[in-house]
Amino acid sequence: QVQLVESGGGLVQAGGSLRLSCAASGRIFGAYTMGWFRQAPGKEREFVGSISRSGSSTYYADSAKGRFFMFRDNAKNTAYLQMNSLKPEDTAVYYCAASPGPSMVSSNYDYWGQGTQVTVSS
Repeated sequence: QVQLVESGGGLVQAGGSLRLSCAASGRIFGAYTMGWFRQAPGKEREFVGSISRSGSSTYYADSAKGRFFMFRDNAKNTAYLQMNSLKPEDTAVYYCAASPGPSMVSSNYDYWGQGTQVTVSS
């Protein structure tokens, strides 16, 4: 079992930045690809990005490229999502998740956090 807890969400003006954290406990954190997803009201959950087990490789959805950056600290069992140049359309609940391998598909992620709300005002 892996327990994931997100933090760092909040209200920010358009153009601002936020850094989300995902703290893990339980099984070996470094054994998992970490992904970030988001879900806006009335919309399906969508992939934001993922980071490999070592942190050497990242992959981003088109909506996140150039604005969002993922990194991880395996010694601290924590993954991060740095979000810059935020837009109102980034408003959503953001979830971190753990997968045994790289994937953009939410069903391939075995463990999920409870989510953290990000609201971007115009």
